[in-house]
Amino acid sequence: MAKASATVEVSATADEVWQLMGGFDSLPDWLPFIVESKLGEGGRVRHLKAADGGVIVERLQTFDNAARNYTYSIEEGPFPVTHYLAKVEVIEVPGKQATKIIWSGTFTGAGITEEEAVALFEGVYAGGLDALKANFPS
Repeated sequence: MAKASATVEVSATADEVWQLMGGFDSLPDWLPFIVESKLGEGGRVRHLKAADGGVIVERLQTFDNAARNYTYSIEEGPFPVTHYLAKVEVIEVPGKQATKIIWSGTFTGAGITEEEAVALFEGVYAGGLDALKANFPS
């Protein structure tokens, strides 16, 4: 199983960051390539529409508001992977008014090599976290 991750630090409190991105339905608020999110199944499934018109369906696996993290899997989407499980974590940096955000995932390449799958998701995660950071100017 392959693993990919990206990390960014922003000049904001963990509570401020979690307020923006902690909701399972909040991707359009900070991730430019997701233009729409609709929840289903009591908030456990999100139906996403990408800027290019693509559809992604993701299922919430775990949610811990106190620890500021959640995990989700992809049920449908354009990505050439299987067994996808990702985690979003918001971690307060001690001694600073700063927060570290980690977006990581595990998966198996499907029709592409694991190296190609890792490069794909490292790009998605890094691009997403760069967009998130723009909401919290230094």
